[in-house]
Amino acid sequence: MDELTNAIYDFEIAVTDAAKHKYVLQLYIAGATPRSLKAVKNVQKICKESLKDIYELQVIDIFQQPYLAKAEQIFAVPTLIKKLPIPKRLFIGDMSDTITILANLDL
Repeated sequence: MDELTNAIYDFEIAVTDAAKHKYVLQLYIAGATPRSLKAVKNVQKICKESLKDIYELQVIDIFQQPYLAKAEQIFAVPTLIKKLPIPKRLFIGDMSDTITILANLDL
């Protein structure tokens, strides 16, 4: 392998390794409704208690950023998407079923 190929290979390994150790989550909500606020609170609690410092949580209001919801084909809110580590997972609802969420996050 040449130097460029080695560099690309090393980069891909590093990215894959980092992704195994960090959870990237996106929570789609619809404004400051009671259901949305409950979902935010529940996901934050799950992250703080079970993921400690290995997560990145983005809360996305579909009213403020509808293009992001369209890109992810969000059809119901609240929706939580686990982007990393793969496989991608989707959860719909107020996120109060902690046991199911943790099981599907592979925790």
